[in-house]
Amino acid sequence: MERTPKIIVIDDEAIMRDGSSRILAKENMEVVTAENGEAGLEKVKEAPDNFDVMLLDLMMPGMSGMEVLEQVREIAPSLLVIVVTGYATVDTAVEAMKKGAYDFIPKPFTPDQLRIVVHRALEKKALEEEAKRLRKEAEKSLKDVAKEKSKTHTIINSMTDGVLVVDKDGSIALLNPAATRFLSVSAEEVLGKAIDEIKVEELAHVIKEVLEKDTENLAGVSQELQVQTEGREVFLRCHAVPVRDEEGALLGGVAVLQDITQLKELERMKADFVAMVTHELRAPVAAIEQQLTVILKGLAGEINERQARMLGRAKERAKGLLDLVKDLLDLSKIEAGMQVQYMEPVDIGGLLAKVVELMQPQAEQKGLTLEFELEDGLPSVNADAANMEGVFTNLISNAIKYTPEGGLVRVTGKREGGYIRIDVQDTGIGISEKDLPRIFERFYRVKTEKTRQIVGTGLGLSIVKQVVDAHLGTIDVQSVENQGTCFTVKLPVVAK
Repeated sequence: MERTPKIIVIDDEAIMRDGSSRILAKENMEVVTAENGEAGLEKVKEAPDNFDVMLLDLMMPGMSGMEVLEQVREIAPSLLVIVVTGYATVDTAVEAMKKGAYDFIPKPFTPDQLRIVVHRALEKKALEEEAKRLRKEAEKSLKDVAKEKSKTHTIINSMTDGVLVVDKDGSIALLNPAATRFLSVSAEEVLGKAIDEIKVEELAHVIKEVLEKDTENLAGVSQELQVQTEGREVFLRCHAVPVRDEEGALLGGVAVLQDITQLKELERMKADFVAMVTHELRAPVAAIEQQLTVILKGLAGEINERQARMLGRAKERAKGLLDLVKDLLDLSKIEAGMQVQYMEPVDIGGLLAKVVELMQPQAEQKGLTLEFELEDGLPSVNADAANMEGVFTNLISNAIKYTPEGGLVRVTGKREGGYIRIDVQDTGIGISEKDLPRIFERFYRVKTEKTRQIVGTGLGLSIVKQVVDAHLGTIDVQSVENQGTCFTVKLPVVAK
């Protein structure tokens, strides 16, 4: 008798849990729900092999979805995890895949989308179990498995995702119809030949990386591929894993190819929409702020104290909205590859001195000491000066915002190998250990009693990181609660 599939749904929104339960119950699936990561993990620990698929919300209070995902990989390695999030992008999907997720689905989703992604996961589960059974029966050769006229072959050929199997020497052992369509090749032409015959350089690189890094700890390699097929451009998400026998000997590798062309187009449309809306909002919001400033200065007539307080709060809210619009526009430019365009040798010491000078009045107004120390003779860096100025303005401004009166903000710069190292250090309220890993996420803000009154969009540090990455640099953060924080930016020097 066929076992009823068992699904666990972990989401802090009751409507999502209940809705998913109703949809999947109609598909003859048993559904268990949990309102947070801790509760969900407890249910998995009770019976690690009891569940087939997990629907996991990334954005939950307390334990995040990524933390749950990491622990699930240890507790129940065979459990297939489908990430559910309202902030899904190709980047977060790939990051989740690297940590062991099988697939993802963005909120809001339709019942059909949920059914499809869960059925696809169950198909993969069935395929893995069948492949495991066949490995016990067959000889230690993926070519023999590929030739086996079995249920596995039928399942693979009917999958909507592309499946590519190679032996340990990198020769193609199996290619399902979806893969031949994605890669514009004929199975007869490439079977038994080296992976290079497919003429997709990035795919060959991923497969070789899986085969060459023959370690027990390698969970797989994920990469986005861009190929031309049937006169159109197709984007594929490739996830390749090594295949070993019971003794751990390498048999070959399997790559699963998923068509994400539509997802990429939706991402582009979303980015265009955000850019259009924010661009249209900027002018009217700026006008509102300007008019409120005129009224508060009494240029349009006298106002009483109560009116001044109300208008002051309105002006502050308008400025917050204007900051959000600006950050969203910057983010859209970065995602479109348009933010960092004019790279030239920049005197980073002079740029830092200018930013520190501009921020000095803000520090003095709050009663802080702003120190600046620069190593002599620092070489130039190749950078977009305006964007780099924005990076350090953001970091120093944050240090001032989150440092109480009487504290110290210290900016230093020095040569470190082939890089210029800039530290922005403060004696402020610090960041908790649980918040540190998420500090560069979009819209993420540390929420404590001490930060409640500090206005911000949650986009500043995300933009800073993307700008630094675009300059081939790195940014790291170290912090201790109630003692202070230090952001370290490293930028490559101009090669002579």
